[in-house]
Amino acid sequence: MYYKKLNKWAVNNFSDEALNSAENIASELGLTVPAAKLLINRGCTTPETAKRFIGKEEEQLYDPMLMCDMQKAVERICDAVGAGEKIVIYGDYDVDGVTSVASLYLYLRSLGADVSYHIPCRMTEGYGMSMPVIDRLADEGCDLIITVDTGITAVGEIAHAKELGIDVVVTDHHECHEVLPSADAIVNPRRPDCTYPFGELAGVGVVFKLLCAIESFMNPNDTLAECVRRISKEYCDLVAIGTIADVMPVKEENRLIVSYGLSLIERGTRPAITELINASGAKSRSKYGNAEKKKITAGYVGYTLAPRINAAGRIKNASIAVEMLITESTEEAKKYANELCDINRERQEEENRITEQAYAKIAAEHDFDNDPVIVLADDHWHHGIIGIVSSRITEKYGLPSILISFDGNGNTEISENDDGKGSGRSVKGLNLVEALAHCSELLEKYGGHELAAGLTVKRGKLNDFKRELNAFAREKLAEAENEVVIEAECELDSSDITMRLANELYYLEPYGVSNPVPVFRTNEMFVSDVIPLGGGKHTKLILKHSNMIITALCFRVPLTELDIYPGDVVDVLYNLDINEFQGTKTLQMIVKDIRLTENQLKKEIREHDIFDSLYSCDGKISLSHEEIENTVPDRGDFAAVYTTLKRELRVEHEVFSIRALSHLLHTCGHNISYVKLKFIITVFRELNLIGVEELDAELEIYAFKYIYVKDKINLDRSAILKRLKSEVREKLMK
Repeated sequence: MYYKKLNKWAVNNFSDEALNSAENIASELGLTVPAAKLLINRGCTTPETAKRFIGKEEEQLYDPMLMCDMQKAVERICDAVGAGEKIVIYGDYDVDGVTSVASLYLYLRSLGADVSYHIPCRMTEGYGMSMPVIDRLADEGCDLIITVDTGITAVGEIAHAKELGIDVVVTDHHECHEVLPSADAIVNPRRPDCTYPFGELAGVGVVFKLLCAIESFMNPNDTLAECVRRISKEYCDLVAIGTIADVMPVKEENRLIVSYGLSLIERGTRPAITELINASGAKSRSKYGNAEKKKITAGYVGYTLAPRINAAGRIKNASIAVEMLITESTEEAKKYANELCDINRERQEEENRITEQAYAKIAAEHDFDNDPVIVLADDHWHHGIIGIVSSRITEKYGLPSILISFDGNGNTEISENDDGKGSGRSVKGLNLVEALAHCSELLEKYGGHELAAGLTVKRGKLNDFKRELNAFAREKLAEAENEVVIEAECELDSSDITMRLANELYYLEPYGVSNPVPVFRTNEMFVSDVIPLGGGKHTKLILKHSNMIITALCFRVPLTELDIYPGDVVDVLYNLDINEFQGTKTLQMIVKDIRLTENQLKKEIREHDIFDSLYSCDGKISLSHEEIENTVPDRGDFAAVYTTLKRELRVEHEVFSIRALSHLLHTCGHNISYVKLKFIITVFRELNLIGVEELDAELEIYAFKYIYVKDKINLDRSAILKRLKSEVREKLMK
């Protein structure tokens, strides 16, 4: 723990003026002061502005006709519907793409259109439009292709479609390349020539604006507000899911869309989504046995529903998710929902396998001193999973990452011409699409957003790509910007952590980019218990502070990595959450980061310094008599450690950090100081009494091995122990 690199914490400090404003807001609106502080952080300095923020009174939905080419798109689509032309929706296989396809398909079908859809298979077709599919659609008599969440970079493919007599309307939200496709209409708020007031819609958000525009065009006697209201009531649940899943900023139009969409999901207006919620295990019952309605939040959609929808396109076929969303049969929806949950479990297993391999590659290959971007490649990683693993890597290390898989090339031998499909995630300060554009001559294709992108690269160009990408990133990222910084909005004392505050956090929903889930800090919490969860993949802590006892969950952090034990005192950064189980609600912390409190950390640093000084005999540190007397282990200390390790090795528990071993000894009634324990381990290795291999010097992790010793152990043979005793005698005589 002492040598573990600690993330930098930043906690918002409130001025006296801000504190007075928070107290005024809390008093006027009947809120807790911490909730009022959160509103201050969101720019609400008076009760009036805070009330408007909570009520979403300042956000507005803009006229869809303000979007470039919207008029052209509406007219071409309406002509196709009226003439009975064959329309194909061409989508993407992620959640944004799936919800875009489902929304547009359902709406066009309601107009009586001859409409079908195509979503490419990730493994066989890859991302975006493809020539063979366009050829097939032409053979099948397709008159109009409408792309959703894709198409903005498909210059060659769309030109080919036009040559075959197929008209194309592009709706997308990805970054544009220098040359736009020759489509009949291109609706994308990110177009350089588009002056639409809000450019951060998801792909399904662009589709939502298209539906509003078509509805208004088809109903000229109705106001735009009436048309938008009808479309919102029918499709905002799908739009909200796609927007949340694609990590779009939850502000302006998106805040209204997501907020209304979540209310639709909570009311159960679409049976397919209700069945997916049920299949995800979200049903709960009150003490009276009746089903309780679950509070639907952006976090629940992002972490529970979206991954299940996404899993289909990642390792199977995204059409499974589309069919669930468009079916009118509850039984069919239930079948598809259960299938998606099964696929998601398969995805989780594969994700964990790739993650372990990726971490091992990082430890063995990555040059942290010189390369700001982690680039990894493998021949056997699933294309559909590497994007999720890249997210985990970037979150863990605070660095941009790109994972590339050459799996699926179909070659029996490795070739320099093998295509590697990659997926990357970035951090603030490095626009990933801009970085890939800089390396475009080394890539077959690329596309995406500022913080997430995909690419294809030949095996023979991989090393050059890695070198060029990192050279570009070094210029863009200063060393300080690469440091992982976790920000807390405010500190809470134990008296602040209440169910009332947790409920007030819902007023700030929906959360997302630009309106993040609040992170709090609470110091000096006593660790009462530590419990592994999920087969050791996660850890639950029972924390105490004053008279409060609360559960803290550390997801994806095993106990061996956490290295915190009962009796420790910790500072915690966390989200405050309400856990619902069998009709009972309790508070819990979702831990973002955790560390030993400053006083305990200083104490352990002091112990390390004492050992280093005594072991090297450099005398650089002055010791008190009490410290000196607590440094030399006696025979009983050696026996306790030896017996404990021998017992653990019998059940194949071989690897321990120094803190884990210390805690284990403590639970057995042996309170042995760090300095003594370090000397005992050192002597064991010196005398070969127990095999000792140092696996990680910084984290002080050891692997132990039992060695049969025939004769009685004679500790006096240890030169290290003799030197220690001599050094201690010398210091005591001074």
